[in-house]
Amino acid sequence: MQRTQLGRTDLQVSKVCLGTMTFGEQNTEADAHRQLDYAVERGINFIDTAEMYPVMGRAETQGSTERFIGSWLRSWLRKRGRRDDLVIASKIAGPNPNMSWIRGAAHDLDAANLRAAVEDSLRRLQTDYIDLYQVHWPSRNLPIFGANSFDPQRERASVPIEETLGALGELVQAGKIRHIGVSNESSWGVCEYVKLAEARGLPRIATIQNLYNLTARAFETSLLDETCYRSEVSLLAYSPLAFGQLTSKYLDNPKAHGRLTIFPAGWSPRYVRPEVLAATAEYAALARSHGLSPAQMALAWCYSRWFVGSTIIGATTMEQLKENIDAFDTVLPGEVVAAIDAIHARITNPGQ
Repeated sequence: MQRTQLGRTDLQVSKVCLGTMTFGEQNTEADAHRQLDYAVERGINFIDTAEMYPVMGRAETQGSTERFIGSWLRSWLRKRGRRDDLVIASKIAGPNPNMSWIRGAAHDLDAANLRAAVEDSLRRLQTDYIDLYQVHWPSRNLPIFGANSFDPQRERASVPIEETLGALGELVQAGKIRHIGVSNESSWGVCEYVKLAEARGLPRIATIQNLYNLTARAFETSLLDETCYRSEVSLLAYSPLAFGQLTSKYLDNPKAHGRLTIFPAGWSPRYVRPEVLAATAEYAALARSHGLSPAQMALAWCYSRWFVGSTIIGATTMEQLKENIDAFDTVLPGEVVAAIDAIHARITNPGQ
């Protein structure tokens, strides 16, 4: 498994990262431990989680994902490994009044919330430090999670980035976290974080964890050009299979078991847009015509993109996890890449 450096940090991570948001909802603790064991055996040293996980977020399960990783980590360290063999990433939830079980309905990205969130994550993860700590989504108004146009009417009071960055700097100084990153951010946000870090002598963001897959390639123009590349901020690509759509399982069987059928309808509407289904059908046909599975092609394409620092994969079964990791060794022929680009030109970013 290849490794790469994140941003300007000393973190060397596997090009495939194990995502864990199903742990505690679709996966039991035993399932989670099996996935973690297998991923590490395959050379993956990078594990991503969040305080709000598992998904769907609810009071009864919040924090279970980190707890499952923590119980595995304690056992793994006792039997076979060293803490610095792993890079563990977690995230603080941005403001969301519908998640009142996370430090109350007014939780935000201020210093008090950051300190509390980090301490809670450290306790659940059973570790002394978090290698990469990320802001899950911004405090300010920003079109994310399927909204793709900025609406000034949605402006609200928010915690300034400088305050968030200062609090993160204190946690780095205290040794609670090693490096920082953002998620679901914009070009403006990345530039502001970098500018403030350099002007105030605060920690520099190393990563941005944003949506990137065959149906959602806006990163290539809105963030890559003149922003992350020149700022040396690495992309951690999430949802490379578009919530499972790019496996084609829902096209093959609309009642297939998965997040899009077991969670409430409309929870992630961007993944069921007609244009997404049309694009998915074309990508699946292309993959199969070249002897590839749809998931294999979608992941191999994402893995091969030169600007992707690491791709976050998730699975509910060991069979899925094995296929997802095996896809790393797939090299797509030039004609397949050209055909992918042709589909993208006709059906551009339907899942953004």
